[in-house]
Amino acid sequence: MAKVLVSDPIDEAGIKILSQVAQVDVKTGLSSSELAGIISDYDALMIRSGTQVTEEVIEAATHLKIIGRAGVGVDNVNVPAATRKGIVVVNSPEGNTIAAAEHALAMMLSLSRHIPDANQSLKEGRWDRKKFMGSEVYKKTLGVVGLGKIGSHVATVAKAMGMKILAYDPFISQERANQLGCTLVDLDLIFTESDYITLHVPKTKETANLINAESLAKMKPTARIINCSRGGIIDEDALYEALANEKIAGAALDVFATEPLGESSLKSLGSNVILTPHLGASTAEAQVNVAIDVAEQIRDVLLGLPARSAVNIPGLSPDVMEKLRPYMRLAETLGNLVGQLAGDRVESFNVTLQGDLADNNSQPLVVAAIKGLLSKALRERVNYVNAAIEAKERGIHITETRDTTAKDYSNSIYLEATGTKGTHSVTGALLNDGEIRIINLDNYPVNVPPNNYMLFTLHRDMPGIIGKIGSLLGNFNVNIASMQVGRKIVRGDAVMVLTIDDPLPEGILGEILKVPGVTDAYTVTL
Repeated sequence: MAKVLVSDPIDEAGIKILSQVAQVDVKTGLSSSELAGIISDYDALMIRSGTQVTEEVIEAATHLKIIGRAGVGVDNVNVPAATRKGIVVVNSPEGNTIAAAEHALAMMLSLSRHIPDANQSLKEGRWDRKKFMGSEVYKKTLGVVGLGKIGSHVATVAKAMGMKILAYDPFISQERANQLGCTLVDLDLIFTESDYITLHVPKTKETANLINAESLAKMKPTARIINCSRGGIIDEDALYEALANEKIAGAALDVFATEPLGESSLKSLGSNVILTPHLGASTAEAQVNVAIDVAEQIRDVLLGLPARSAVNIPGLSPDVMEKLRPYMRLAETLGNLVGQLAGDRVESFNVTLQGDLADNNSQPLVVAAIKGLLSKALRERVNYVNAAIEAKERGIHITETRDTTAKDYSNSIYLEATGTKGTHSVTGALLNDGEIRIINLDNYPVNVPPNNYMLFTLHRDMPGIIGKIGSLLGNFNVNIASMQVGRKIVRGDAVMVLTIDDPLPEGILGEILKVPGVTDAYTVTL
């Protein structure tokens, strides 16, 4: 009989499901070394956030088929090591969606009606009806920043409450926004027009301190902000100044830059701020949901069935995985590249398998390409299972074609994406040693290995341009690792691909566009 180790506290509903197909041992509070010492006895491991599944643990797991995380994040699991070992890693990406959305709505309504302070006042023996005059949300404008699963549910409920919904999400199509009854706008309009602003985005370089002194200054004095997503998206010092000086009407925060929240000026404010200790997913139902979801997936894998929310590579036999893994890496890299060239809001995406690849199982390669396409927007939230679903929810039209004609390479992948920056394409192949090469860019022949930081230009093929761009980069202390130019005809249009050692300094892209003959320039970070 299969054996499952549960190393963190989970709801009993999950234990019951696992007990249907396996012997279940519950041993909590194990260190990584203690876990490594016993993991060889188990076929499955179920965890929450406490257990650290290190490479040492995975190397010791001689029989482990699946690791299940009862929750969303898998930061405490060494996923690459598990993938190399052929161990499926699953999570529960939707188990707390409703809980988080409802908490955001509850915070909005509590803020509007001063519920926490009114409750405390009454319990202290006062009857301050006039002091706690509230505001209705009906016919007010709600600005939703991020239309993922949680943001979409908030928008749907708020729409039913009679609110006007403005939304900002550069990775959502207009069609999807229309389905939700939202009007897609830019961030500035969210800031200037919204009566309420609710945040539903991951914390990334782009979203860190998204709400800052500058954005707060654009808001109405009656505006209220709700953040139940991630700490660090709001500059808390700037928010305090705006609230203390009555530049905005209020804020409700469930997450903070540092948790647990220690000394904070926000605690000194009155009824215009509500603070809760990261309760977004803290409902009995959510804890049951994630336990059931992950337990069912572990049960299915032990029975030889596929998992539905794997974060690595599900449902592939080891021999197929071994054969396709290098091409999946190629497809994902090319998808990431063409997605950044096409711009934030991609409308259509074509995947063409060329040469011998056209005769292979295409689904893993198509999914890998989609995962790469969405990786800039969704980061770790996109995986090989949910990539196609996420693309569909964003209104991206996916097409797949096959071309058995061998090109310059026996196996190659061609991707084409249409987005806010127009239509762009890229073709890539693998060298004999497995190294990835970009062999065509927007129908211009090139031969470039991808790099962490890349600069692409479209320019007239004329003397002096390459030197001017090189000198300009040198003036900004940017070191060029490699350079490649592709052209179709002499003195016609050409593309230049530069791999550079560091991110391009702010402002330099605008200077490149000023070089005579340069018609466009893009940066890509892989």
